[in-house]
Amino acid sequence: MISGLIPHRYARALYKFAGESNSRGAVYDVMKCVIDSFAANPQLEKVLSNPFVDRADKKKLLLSAAGKTPGEDYIRFVSLILDHNREEFAYLMALAYRDIFRKENNISQVRITTATLLPESEIGKLRNVVERSYRNRKFEYEYAVDSDIIGGFVIDVDSTRMDASISSELEQLRQNLSSN
Repeated sequence: MISGLIPHRYARALYKFAGESNSRGAVYDVMKCVIDSFAANPQLEKVLSNPFVDRADKKKLLLSAAGKTPGEDYIRFVSLILDHNREEFAYLMALAYRDIFRKENNISQVRITTATLLPESEIGKLRNVVERSYRNRKFEYEYAVDSDIIGGFVIDVDSTRMDASISSELEQLRQNLSSN
């Protein structure tokens, strides 16, 4: 099977199950924590796919990756994936669940990148630009500082980019000069 198909099927099943217990939002929060744990510990995927690591240890790892209170739905989900030997897909399942939840709830991921750290009032203005451009959506914001953009800002909303950076302007100028 395609590795993307298995995680998506399990994530869709979890989403449906969590809907029955009215805990989709709680499971979403747990999955974000799991994703953060995998991002912070890249070796976690290798440990989970190692057949010599005991099932109980894998369960402990997956539960601790979910934070202090993983919730009953997630605990049952971990048991399910361990029973079916699908623990190596746990990270991809968390990513798939996050994507499903965001799509179903009209949540856009926004990343605002600036050349220097901006005061909250300026970040608020950039957030207003995003919220005026995308009506009837909810947003999850992430901020980053990247001195390579020299000045200005870059806003990524899902797969759309608004680039008002100096580095982008310089690149466009360079391309115009080289084409003439």
